[in-house]
Amino acid sequence: MLIGNGGGFRGLGSGGGYGCFGGRGEYGGSGGGEYGGSDSGQGRTLTTRVIVMKPLVFFFLLSLVFSFVTYNLINMIIRYTFVGFEKSYSKAAGFTQLFPDPIIHMPHNLTKPKPQKLLFHIALTATDTPYSKWQCRIMYYWYLKKKNLPGSEMGKFTRILHSGTPDNLMDEIPTFVVDPLPQGFDMGYIVLNRPWAFVQWLEKATIEEEYILMAEPDHIFLNPLPNLAYGDYPVAFPFFYMKPAEHEEIIRKFFPKENGPVTNVDPIGNSPVIIKKNLLEQVATTWMNISLRMKHDEETDKTFGWVLEMYAYAVASALHGVQHILRKDFMLQPPWDLDTRKKFILHYTYACDYNMKGELTYGKIGEWQFNKRSYIKGPPPKNLSLPPPNVPESVENQLALKATNEE
Repeated sequence: MLIGNGGGFRGLGSGGGYGCFGGRGEYGGSGGGEYGGSDSGQGRTLTTRVIVMKPLVFFFLLSLVFSFVTYNLINMIIRYTFVGFEKSYSKAAGFTQLFPDPIIHMPHNLTKPKPQKLLFHIALTATDTPYSKWQCRIMYYWYLKKKNLPGSEMGKFTRILHSGTPDNLMDEIPTFVVDPLPQGFDMGYIVLNRPWAFVQWLEKATIEEEYILMAEPDHIFLNPLPNLAYGDYPVAFPFFYMKPAEHEEIIRKFFPKENGPVTNVDPIGNSPVIIKKNLLEQVATTWMNISLRMKHDEETDKTFGWVLEMYAYAVASALHGVQHILRKDFMLQPPWDLDTRKKFILHYTYACDYNMKGELTYGKIGEWQFNKRSYIKGPPPKNLSLPPPNVPESVENQLALKATNEE
């Protein structure tokens, strides 16, 4: 600070007062200051200007800092208030978010790669009839062919025999004998023994694998089968004829409204399904009970017919909150499936009838035919003819025939 006689903001003069302009200072004093008066300690004008600028720069920088802090503080308050409102509104309205996130997050366990092989146990239910036996032999044959190939997570194999007594395949195929339902309980619908067989097997058998594939005798493994399930999400094949929503009135007899929408009932049966063992243990008893209830309900029995037990499994799973991953590539069903993409299982349950031009004649016995029901009393002969050349490879059932011939 320059001290002079004239006062002023940058000089302390005899007149007192502070001011940028001389005279009496800004408001008084008789001295000069920067621009006037007789200032004995006047100093140089340039020096005075530099000194005047320093506080201006300081105040300018200070104002910038203050503005920046104020902006961020206000923005944070607004954001916090809005988020709080969003959460409160969402909770009151019953939504997860006021403005939905465009990204649908997958369940945590689905986003992680499998750390190691997750083996699954292959289990199929069977009887001691010749019809069941030859199908089981072919199924087991192809299991052995694919089990140890790259990409396979296939574990051990069990034929659950629900005839109550051992048969002549015990030494050829790993078999676990369980009791059939008491006489008359199945009401002529032998498939009702399937859930009861699984209940007994799960209770009594030692199963090393964490997962189970429920399969059927008329399944053939086309390729090494990996574990398609993810954690508590089992995997199943969606059947085109399974339509729970179209039978809501019947489904509601066994799946009350308080359990959720009918769409929670998956369009599946119990096979093929890969599921965690502990989940199947929960579902199996319910599956058995629902099957019996459905069979004893006249309307349900008449409507569902031969797929009744499949609906029972779907309903039982939904009652336990079990939702399945649906994969169409899980299984191929000739002659309907025309897709030639990679499939894992061939299901030869439908009759395949073709004329010699390779045209499908379904519902009418064709010039060339393969129908497993033609071999109730014993296996097909090894010299079965192959289908006509123009039959699509994806539906010709040739693989099933080759399996039979090789066996």
